[in-house]
Amino acid sequence: MTASHFGAPSSAPITFSDVTFAWPDGTPVFDGLSFTVGTGVHSLVGANGAGKSTLLALIAGRLRPSSGSVTTHGAVALVPQHSFDEPTTTIAAALGVASVADAIRRIEAGSVDERDFAVVGDEWDIEHRAISELSKLGLPTDLDRRVGGLSGGEATLLAIAARLLLRPAVLLLDEPTNNLDSRSRARLFDALDAFTGTVVVVSHDLELLDRVDATLELYRGSVRLFGGPYTHYREVVDAEQDAAVATATTAAGDLRKQKRELVDAQIKLDRRARTADKAEREKRVPKIIAHLRRDAAQVSAGKLRNAHRDDVTAASARLDAARADLRDDRATRITVPTVELAAHAQVITDDRLRIDGPERVALVGPNGSGKSTLITELIDTGRIVVPFAYVPQRFGFDDPHRSIADELSAAHPDIPAQQVRAHLARFLFRGARAERAVEELSGGERLRVALASALLRESPPNQSPVASLAPHQSPVASLAPKLIVLDEPTNNLDLDTVTQLADALNNWTGALLVVSHDSGFLDAIGIDRTVALGDDS
Repeated sequence: MTASHFGAPSSAPITFSDVTFAWPDGTPVFDGLSFTVGTGVHSLVGANGAGKSTLLALIAGRLRPSSGSVTTHGAVALVPQHSFDEPTTTIAAALGVASVADAIRRIEAGSVDERDFAVVGDEWDIEHRAISELSKLGLPTDLDRRVGGLSGGEATLLAIAARLLLRPAVLLLDEPTNNLDSRSRARLFDALDAFTGTVVVVSHDLELLDRVDATLELYRGSVRLFGGPYTHYREVVDAEQDAAVATATTAAGDLRKQKRELVDAQIKLDRRARTADKAEREKRVPKIIAHLRRDAAQVSAGKLRNAHRDDVTAASARLDAARADLRDDRATRITVPTVELAAHAQVITDDRLRIDGPERVALVGPNGSGKSTLITELIDTGRIVVPFAYVPQRFGFDDPHRSIADELSAAHPDIPAQQVRAHLARFLFRGARAERAVEELSGGERLRVALASALLRESPPNQSPVASLAPHQSPVASLAPKLIVLDEPTNNLDLDTVTQLADALNNWTGALLVVSHDSGFLDAIGIDRTVALGDDS
């Protein structure tokens, strides 16, 4: 596999040299992977299952390559997802400073035990540094506080603070902005801006991805460098795909042309052969001359036929090569129904969050400010006065063992199975993909199923909470949702799904209400107006 390189390999903070890695059951992940990473903040992007987390684990030394080498210069610190699973752990223990802090306290109390001095080493200021890192990230500075009292976002920031205390040369982050509100995200961004080493971050957060210095793409087992943020990466890849599609279209046309010419040549040769046979039968030429002419014609025909077949083979090879450059991740698009909504039509009649016509409104605010509560209240009190599709932050399915198609058919029993499958195809569940069990789906796939269910054009009275209607609406009135309501839709999604969702919402012609902390995502879907709850500065 090839990769783009930058920096001098001998001094690059991260160097992969002909790395091959497979899981114990023999499943290959990387084969002959080589690339280098320089200083600065880098995002690592790629499809779900491409091996991004595996790549981080190889850099961190948590996994070993089957062959080849991974070289890093300086200490490496990895912050995985779900860093702390033990709620009784103290902040000091989570930061890795508890034993040093305890030894310092014993020494201050009069201990002369050499073991205490050995534990402290040169870390006499460890508590001061720990409190400083916690303060920078807006975290509680009580080192004896239990981790179980922290929110999910605070726990993530605590894990990052713990790694920053190690003063690493290389910092690896796996989805660091999950569950962070705007204030916490701003503190994280400040910490990354202040970091002087190398950062590699896996994220679906469009705002974070557009703050990086460079983008590393993991695709088909290779890593390629794009010298700029995610927006630049998308522009380059989309331009390449436009060119690849044009090349494939030209190659397909050329193949059709060569096949037609082969058929035309065969028809002409057959016609000549019949004319020669007729002349010989009617004895218009001597037999020996007829035989000589026939032999010469057969040789000529064989050469002409082989030349056309070679042209067809060459054209087919060019088409195969052109199709190999076409990327599945740029050919898949979620499509949403087209609806009509008058410019001044009432959508939400509430002074706190009024929406008229096809407005696109973002509801923002710090965690705990009541965003989800407000949406629930608007639904329960009938303040949403048009048919709507609602995907809450936490959604479930009636039977996760069912297939996707069966789950939607059960939620919408009045809709024919053929219509359900046609609708699922809009959300990239075509053919056999619609037969997959819900429990086997990734977070991004589950969101697509939830959105598909919410937008299906008819709902039974006792509907699943995934697809919600105002209490006074009948199933008939729900045939065309005019409003989509999404509560933190990008949480725990892969980047491909975030991009597909943004593209789909850009084509939505109805009203849109989105709760999200990701300002990059909100920019991507063309928000018209922002309503803030609490202090989100």
